[in-house]
Amino acid sequence: MTLLGKKIVLGITGSIAAYKAAYLCRALIKKGAEVQVVITPAGKEFITPVTLSALTRKPVVSDFFTANDGTWHSHVDLGLWADAMLIAPATAATVGKMANGIADNMLITTYLSMKAPVFIAPAMDLDMYAHPSTQANLDKLKAYGNRIIEPATGFLASALEGKGRMEEPDRIVEQMEAFFENQNQWAKKKILITAGPTYEKLDPVRYISNYSSGKMGFALAEVCAERGADVTLISGPVQLKTHHPRIHRIDVESAAEMHKAVSVYFPETDAAILCAAVADYRPASFSESKLKRKDNETMVLDLVANPDIAAGLGKMKKENQVLCGFALETENEFSNAEGKLRKKNLDFIVLNSLRDQGAGFQSDTNKISIIAADGEKADFPMKSKKEVAADIVDFLFHHFVSSRA
Repeated sequence: MTLLGKKIVLGITGSIAAYKAAYLCRALIKKGAEVQVVITPAGKEFITPVTLSALTRKPVVSDFFTANDGTWHSHVDLGLWADAMLIAPATAATVGKMANGIADNMLITTYLSMKAPVFIAPAMDLDMYAHPSTQANLDKLKAYGNRIIEPATGFLASALEGKGRMEEPDRIVEQMEAFFENQNQWAKKKILITAGPTYEKLDPVRYISNYSSGKMGFALAEVCAERGADVTLISGPVQLKTHHPRIHRIDVESAAEMHKAVSVYFPETDAAILCAAVADYRPASFSESKLKRKDNETMVLDLVANPDIAAGLGKMKKENQVLCGFALETENEFSNAEGKLRKKNLDFIVLNSLRDQGAGFQSDTNKISIIAADGEKADFPMKSKKEVAADIVDFLFHHFVSSRA
């Protein structure tokens, strides 16, 4: 029973589907979970706090404080207490507020304070669900790392039929169980991830580098940590922050520093994802003083090769370890990626092309293909980098890590 002992905050909003929350409470509690209901004022028009309190054996939280005695209800404490938050039903209004940080009720402030995974089960009429603004808000919530439980197609309260009906309680509970089961398996794993560019110094004020922002690698680190893995993130110079407590971040600057750090940590990991854009070359010499411009003269730089981190780890790799690389190509994409896969002894490689607008360096989106050493290939559409990270981690786990556990 993967929900045994789990603390669940159940958020209920003003939808006719709120009656299903009673069945949700019962189903979660039967699985061994502890449920704390947070309901919006509109939600109380559809199902009473008395019903919900009787099912959960806990007072229902709706307002910031109790009117008769001023007792404060701390959304921060709820965010720290929970193992998961489930908003079911989630109306279009609540989805919009969550996506845009409009904290005008206890449910939204609890969501904004939540440290645990968040599941959202939309419920609304088919036209509201299909509206571009609703879809944009759901996309934004997915990009934040929330898990959307897709609504079903069926008969709606408007007497119309279409997609927008909240998923049935038993199916919602099944999805939450699957998540925690997956998280339990990930909890045993140690993942090494590299991210960002490297700086190769020429003099005290200049360096050779590339346009990598580190966004893809940091998204991978957050996804792995959210699923329960212990992550070592070795990052070149970037302006990004890590958020999850299971991410151990090591900052480096040059390819040589990254190579040294990776060589230390790789032997103890189950898998490594080499997402960093490591400079292939560095200046042959470093000038202690700033190189001065000389009129009518060209500057010639002598460059030497940096250590090939992927190839080095490919030689170090043990039978029970998984090694994933990245390939950013501008031509002959698949043949170049497959050549890199074989040459460096990778288990699979993630390919993205600069020909795809919105993919690659500095963007918030990416479009990838995954090529495995056993010949399997998978293509994915343009998505946010957080969603792309989830696709890569799913491939890693289901095709390699779980089979080698």
